[in-house]
Amino acid sequence: MKHLFAFIVLAAASILGNTAHAAEVGCVSTTWRVLNNDKVCIQSFKDPDVDGVVCHVSYAQTGGISGALGFAEDPSRFSIACRQVGPIVGKKIVLQKEENVFTQRMSFLFKGLNVSRLIDQENNSLVYLVVSEKVIDGSPFNSISSVPLMPWNDQAPKLDVKQ
Repeated sequence: MKHLFAFIVLAAASILGNTAHAAEVGCVSTTWRVLNNDKVCIQSFKDPDVDGVVCHVSYAQTGGISGALGFAEDPSRFSIACRQVGPIVGKKIVLQKEENVFTQRMSFLFKGLNVSRLIDQENNSLVYLVVSEKVIDGSPFNSISSVPLMPWNDQAPKLDVKQ
């Protein structure tokens, strides 16, 4: 019962949360299968609360019959790269602690890919962390990318941070 409650909470948070929507950049086949090859796919998303930052996430996607039907559990293999692509402007007050900015389901029920933003004020940077989360037990798989808060042309970053 405890796991069912955790699943419901996680599902609701992923649906209702203020997370970005991704655009598919493309996929590259890595393993040939008769039906639906294994792939590495890349998606891009913009930080929903900070204009001027774009992240690209790559992740493994299982093929085969179970992958085609959506029942395969994709492996926890991914990478993230985030860059400044314009003036950095906060749309709202950004929290000092972690904030989820992107979530994607990686299996039918129990696994997700989550990207969180953290602020490194000492080094004047935004840090994006991608982790694989499992409802039943956590996962140590992760990757990070940093975006230094730099001027764009002559426009200084405008980001209000709350402790």
